[in-house]
Amino acid sequence: MTNDLDWKELLLEQAEWHWHNQLRPRLNGLTDDEYRWEPVAGAWNVRPRGTGKTSMAAGGGEYVIDWEYPEPDPAPVTTIAWRLGHIVVGVFGMRVASHFGGPPMDYNSHEYPGDAKTALAQLDTVYQAWIDGVRKADLSQPCGPAEGPFADYPMAALVLHIHRELIHHGAEIALLRDLYRRR
Repeated sequence: MTNDLDWKELLLEQAEWHWHNQLRPRLNGLTDDEYRWEPVAGAWNVRPRGTGKTSMAAGGGEYVIDWEYPEPDPAPVTTIAWRLGHIVVGVFGMRVASHFGGPPMDYNSHEYPGDAKTALAQLDTVYQAWIDGVRKADLSQPCGPAEGPFADYPMAALVLHIHRELIHHGAEIALLRDLYRRR
């Protein structure tokens, strides 16, 4: 084993392989009913403005995402719509904005879609912006103040974290699709 590993390429390959071979193909054919299906009572979802189920429901458009901070214990079950909104805004969008010069993004101003097609288009856009940003980044540099207590960690640590988030939330979405089909 040599020390000539290209860590950036390995990290990009991790996300790209998962995206192209697991997650994105599993999202093909997602219907609007599936997108907003609530597997249990009290699930957090993306809802028309004025119908949110939480006191901190957030969003800048016709739809809001259920939200509370701190999160209740136990954490609520969330829908595919909620999970996609979280990946778009909290996992990718805010990081693309703070680290790679992308447009500003936060939970309060984001326009959450009420339909699956628009949500998947948002997901595709922020995923590609993330990958493009990582490709250009110096992963040895500190994350900086946008990452709070992790400001001094190298960007590589943030990339690992974001890829874990993508993989784990993607698996949750895949499971929800399986449960929806077998309900």
